[in-house]
This record gives sequence, C-alpha cells and structure tokens, in this order.
Amino acid sequence: MEKIAVIGAGLVGSLGAIYLAKRGFDVSIYERRPDMRKTTLSAGRSINLALSDRGWKALDGVGVSEEIREIAIPMYGRMMHGLDGQLTFQAYGKENQAIYSVSRGELNAKLMSCAEENGVKIEFNKRCLDIDLETNRMEFQDEILGETLLVSADRVLATDGAFSAVRSKYQLQDRFNYSQYYIKHGYKELVIPANLDGTHKLDKHALHIWPRGEFMLIALANLDGSFTCTLFFPFEGENSFESLKTEQQVLKFFNEVFPDAVPLMPTLVEDYFSNPTSSLITVKCEPWNYKDKSLLLGDAAHAIVPFFGQGMNSGFEDCTVLNEIMNQESDWDVIFNRFSSERKKDGDAIADLALQNFIEMRDLVGNKDYLLRKKIEKKIYEKYPNL
Repeated sequence: MEKIAVIGAGLVGSLGAIYLAKRGFDVSIYERRPDMRKTTLSAGRSINLALSDRGWKALDGVGVSEEIREIAIPMYGRMMHGLDGQLTFQAYGKENQAIYSVSRGELNAKLMSCAEENGVKIEFNKRCLDIDLETNRMEFQDEILGETLLVSADRVLATDGAFSAVRSKYQLQDRFNYSQYYIKHGYKELVIPANLDGTHKLDKHALHIWPRGEFMLIALANLDGSFTCTLFFPFEGENSFESLKTEQQVLKFFNEVFPDAVPLMPTLVEDYFSNPTSSLITVKCEPWNYKDKSLLLGDAAHAIVPFFGQGMNSGFEDCTVLNEIMNQESDWDVIFNRFSSERKKDGDAIADLALQNFIEMRDLVGNKDYLLRKKIEKKIYEKYPNL
C-alpha cells in the first residue's frame, strides 16, 4: 500500500487526508501543534470562517457536509453599520442563498476526527525540520520529548500553511518562483458576548460590517450566541494599532468610530490589549509540485488575505480538484503536474480578488452610488441569470 505523508493537520490537510484514505492509501498526518481537541485554543487568532458552495462541495465529496452544517450559521447578506447607527442590508444572492459562519476550531476538530475514523494516523507535536525532495525522507522534531524522528513516504502533501517548511525547500530549487506581500493592515480579534439568555445581540444571519474607509470592524455569529469580531486596522498612522496605546485612547476611538458596537462589547479594552495583533500576507509561487514526489496545497501554495472569505474554500477546492484529477489519471507525475498547472491561475485570481474586496468592504459598501450599482446588478442578474 502506497504511503502518503501529509504535513499539517489544519483544515486542508485533514480534509485532503480523508480524500486520500478513502482511495485506499496509507495516510499519516504530521502536525507541529498539540491535539486541539484536548487543549484550549489560544485566544485572538480564530477569525470565523465563511463556508461557501466550493467548500460545501468538497465536504460533500467525503460525506461530512451534514455534520458540519450542524455547527454552521447561514448568513444571507452583509449588514452595514453606519456612523449614525443606521443599518443597511445587502443580500449576497437570490432568496435563501447564503454563506455560512463556522468556527475554525470546531470545523478543524471535526475534520481531524473524521480523518481518524477513516484510518488516518495523526502524529501531533511533530515539527517538520527538513525534507529531502528527491527521496521524501523527512526529519521531524518531537516538541514534547525533543527527539528527532525520521520518516519516509512515497508521496508528500504539504498543507503546512503560509510559512510552509516544505515550500521553504522548494525555494532552494532552480526555477521556482516565489513572492510574498504583506498589506499595511493587521487584525485583532474582539468579541460581542451573548445575551444573558444565550441569544445573539445582533442579527445572526448577517455578516456585520462597520466600514470606515481605511479600516473596518466585522462580526460573525457563533452558535453560543456570541459574535467573533475582527478589527482590520493599519499598523501605523494617525488611526492605527500604533496610535492606540492607552485604555482611554481605545475607548475614545471606538466611541467615535464604532459607537453602536461599544455597548455590545463589555470586554473591549481587555480584549484589545490581551489579544495579539496579527499580520496578513499573500503568497504566490510556482510550480506547486516537485516532480511526482510532493505537492503544495492550501496556504502553502496560495495564502491569501481573508476579505473575500475564500481562503478555506479555495483550499478545500484544492482537495476536490486533486480528487477529480486522480479519477482521470493514475500516473503521479501527470497528477501533480496537472494539478499544479490547472490550479495556479485560480490561486492567483482568488488572491487578487481578495485584495480588491478589502477596498469594497472597508469603503465602498457604505457608499450610496455603490449600493445603487449593486441594486442595478441584481436586477440585471435576475433578468439574465445565465449571462
């Protein structure tokens, strides 16, 4: 039985491992972090995810979509919060079309468990130190014991994120192209807790946006009645993470810029100073494979900023596309080369769209001309849905 090693037990790694296990391969995942199902997730780094059709299709492909729907909340459109507190709703599509808010941690935990149920072995606390691209001989460090583990596999799937250890070895190869781009904004997670009776303080079936030109606040609903909020904010400048250094400055700024949100956030100041400020990166590279030996998927191949809500969905679609190619081809060299060439243009396109959508979300969604244009677009779409 052919042995496949998956580096990284995140969303894409866990789902990809399920697809491969269902095809009869001997699949092992090596994950540098501890088992998230047995530990408390670190606060401030979750960013709720938005599952869309391409993500559901991938989950359907391994029969786990119904289980995931139990932890997902449909969002039928954007709810814009004006400076004056006025609300404007913009539907995402036709009636009953939605994207779905889902907790990254809960989704990842369910996919890990599903992978194990399908015979996948997950080795936690194993940091990838090195890989010989020609032989697929890998070196891992056990983060608990400090010992070194040597592993070999017939094929390797690298799903170890935007700072992939496997891709770092690709970057030493001749004719491998790589670029990374940090935007000037970072993000910080905040929270709107549930009402005392466990209900939501805002409409849970909308993605809430406070668009303010150069920055924005968003909120996505959780099953427990809370909202995960994310402030996307410049690192430096007049209004920036750098400029808000005291509790008074934070409260003054939020009361001026997000006045209707402040009463909903009793732990605003505490969350602001205790949760980390994280950066946002776009990664583009090619080729996504090394011969017939290894393949990059998800953020390892095409990390994008979160503003189009398609990072996870695009990574999930990697799994769908790879599976479809494997239905047509049996030669690993053909499979990996086809995947790399066919998905590269899609990865670049979604990365560019995500950057463009940041401008739309933080600025244009509050513009009267823009909202009128969206209404016109919707009318044209209703009249000519196939064009």
